[in-house]
Amino acid sequence: MAINESFRAFVLDQLSRVATRVRSRSMFGGVGIYSGDLFFALIAGDTLYLKVDDSNRGDFESRGLGPFRPFGDDGETMQYYQLDEGILEDVNELRPWVDKSIDVARAKRATKTKRKPAKRVAKKSTAKKKSVRKRRTCSTARAS
Repeated sequence: MAINESFRAFVLDQLSRVATRVRSRSMFGGVGIYSGDLFFALIAGDTLYLKVDDSNRGDFESRGLGPFRPFGDDGETMQYYQLDEGILEDVNELRPWVDKSIDVARAKRATKTKRKPAKRVAKKSTAKKKSVRKRRTCSTARAS
């Protein structure tokens, strides 16, 4: 689905008024939106979707707003819900919606970080080092 560049510019302008370091990145036919390094929103077609979890999903559902379905109405849903255009146009109303979505993105990243296993540092084989030393010692002894 093609992205309307004027809509993209409008969304980024509005989001920049309520969040810090807002930037966008084209991806998979849509646009990912970040605040710093937190991926908290996306644009598909002419629709803005904000990241949700159990803490803010009800806010969207109570207004009849649904999830992002990248593979059509019968496909999977993603944890991003459509934002009402009226909210997008009103910066004062937009701020708490964006703040909650950024908090969701932050919490999601913290959860991923906790689950990541620690990197193991491979120990170098000491057997190989010993055999190299033995060869050097033996060849040095023969040369004498």
